[in-house]
Formats: sequence, C-alpha cells, structure tokens
Amino acid sequence: MSNSKLIHDTFEKGKGILRLIPVFVPRRFAQAGQRLRLHPDDYYALGTNRGSIKAMNGPLAPADEGMSYVAASDKLTDKFSLKDAVEELGEAIIGPELKRKYGTWPMYSKFFDYETPLFHHLHLDEMAAGRVGRIGKPEAYYFPPPLNNHPGKFPVTYFGYDPDTTIDQVRERLLNYEKGDNRITELSRAYRIELGTGWYTPPGVVHAPGSYLTYEPQWNSDVNSVHENVTSGEVYPYDFLVENCPEDKKRDIGYIMSLMDWDKNIDPHYKKKYFRAPVLCGHSDEQHSEKWITYANEYIGAKELTVMPGQTVVVKDAAAYGCIMIQGHGRFGEYDAEAAIMLRFGQMSADEYFVSEAAAKEGVTITNRSLHEPMVILKHFGPNHPDMPQDV
Repeated sequence: MSNSKLIHDTFEKGKGILRLIPVFVPRRFAQAGQRLRLHPDDYYALGTNRGSIKAMNGPLAPADEGMSYVAASDKLTDKFSLKDAVEELGEAIIGPELKRKYGTWPMYSKFFDYETPLFHHLHLDEMAAGRVGRIGKPEAYYFPPPLNNHPGKFPVTYFGYDPDTTIDQVRERLLNYEKGDNRITELSRAYRIELGTGWYTPPGVVHAPGSYLTYEPQWNSDVNSVHENVTSGEVYPYDFLVENCPEDKKRDIGYIMSLMDWDKNIDPHYKKKYFRAPVLCGHSDEQHSEKWITYANEYIGAKELTVMPGQTVVVKDAAAYGCIMIQGHGRFGEYDAEAAIMLRFGQMSADEYFVSEAAAKEGVTITNRSLHEPMVILKHFGPNHPDMPQDV
C-alpha cells in the first residue's frame, strides 16, 4: 500500500482523527524527573552517551527523532509521520487558514521532566533566529496535577532579571562565562510554581524553569542562548551561550546581549502580564469542564478538558488540535483511549491524538468509562482558535 493511500485510509477510518505513537527522547544535560510514565529501566533506552530521557532530542539524534508518527493499526511498524500526513492532506487536516498562512502545522507540545532546574536561558525571536536559518520560539508552560506526584528538587522558576538590575551587570556575568560560576540567577527573580497554572514566555526573555513536570505548547523551533554556565553543579560550555549566533558574532558580547528583549526582562509587572491562571470556558457543565491554560498571545493556545466519571460529551472546537489524555480511560471519537500508566520504550499507547479542523468543528464524542476518576485531556492549538482569550 502506498503511503498516500495509507494516510487517506487511516484518516477516513478515524473520521478525521489520527492516533499518534508515543515519542520519548533523551537530553544530554540535567537529571530525569521520572514522571513521564516510562518504565524505570528505560530512561537510558538509547544508551548512556545520549543521556537520560527527559523529553527532547540531542546532538546524536537521528533526523526524525522527536517527530510524531501516526498509528495506522496496532502494529508499530504500520505507521507514517504526522508531517507526511499534513503534507498529503493539507487543509483537510489543518484547515485552510493555517495551510494558507504557514503551509504546515506550525506548533507542537511536549512534556519536559527534570528532577533539577534548567539553566537560565532565552529563546531567539524571529529576526535573530533568521540570521542562522531558524525561526523564533515563543513558548508556554502548564503544570498538570495528574503528572506531578513529586516536585523535584527546585520547583521554582526564574524569569528575566530584577527590575533594578542593570544591563552592565548582566554583561559582566556573561563575560565571566568561562572563568567560573557566573551565578547569574543572583540578578533574577523567582516564582514558586503553582500546579494547575501556567506562564507564557516570549522570545528574548531569560528563564530558568523549575523542577515540576511541565506541559509546553510551543512554536516549531528550538533556538537557545544559555546565560547560566553552572546549574545544580553541572557545567555548561561556552557554546551553549552562542550556539545560535553567526560564526563572526560568537565573541561579540554586544550581539549576544542583543538577543535579549531587555524591557520585557526587567518589566516590574512581569507576573501580571505573563502568568496564566486557568480560564473556565462558558460551555462547561456538570458533565465536563474545559479551561484555557495557554492564551493571550499570537502563536499558541491550549486547553485542559475534564470529563466526569461515567459521562459522554460532544466537545467542539473551531480549529484543529493535538491532544494527550493524562488521566482516565474510555472512548475518544472512534478510538478506545486510556492514559498511559507505565510504558516500555517503543511500546504503543492509546493516549495521544490529532484532530482535524473539520472533526473538531463537528465535535468529538468522548466517553469516560471510569466509575470514579475524571478523564483529563490536554489540547494544544495553533494561533487560529477564535475563542482563545486575548487578554489576561
């Protein structure tokens, strides 16, 4: 069977909904938090030289590592990439607006799961990323209670720099990157993480995420500049600071500093602008509730859907979305669905789906078959959901 026919047949069989295969990938830094519902023996499934599995890819990764694949059946070999499906189906899956504006599905979501905090770093904006052939990276965070049975070692996130910090103080710490611990978070400000809430992080804002497992809807990019050279005793080389700078700018401290959006970094009302408390949707009722958890930005949106025990609901959205079930079991459209409890690396699951725009508008029938537990689903959208709140 040709890939084209397999894609169309799977799409039609699922009535516009595709089931995705789990993706676990390692990272070469920090410690795994072990809340991803992966078997304890499999955190080094790709070997110790790749690091433990925490959510993301690394320098030894194959070209398709981290890419989503669609399950055409219950056989792991019977698959095709979500990228190929979007290219083949076009606006039939992502809708005419996203197809016209971006030509593809422009965002994705992941979980990152660290026992220790991450380094203080920023993501490049569109202009700076374009100079190295990349695209900018806005991102958002949400801290889902069902996946956070422990807080890790430091459940506190730094954002930007204290409003009284001067740009010369930051420059001095970066100039000391190779001399010793620059302790740059001494110049920052931190917030204790609140489960069931989130943040939006614009490009150019330096941040050091805390150690709760985090759901991260983000733009299709990963471009960093790491300001902190020692985190939890782990030393990071100078290349982490400049890996996304043009070759002739890697020793140009002025250029490196220009990657920051300074005004946002020292905004005295940072939390007021970028903290995201959940916003209850008006269609919530005694059978189900839905909350916006990522909103008020130009790029990405996300919702948390909860279906009460024993209930069947039809949930409509005006845009395509990806989703993952993190608690409960039952039916999701044409599929038997269940949150993962403990998966082996490479094992199939029944918790992750991509819903076409047409299927989302028609409404997805969802049944919670549990007698006692709620079903919880996280849903991520591109920038075109008309109901996404635009104000905080």
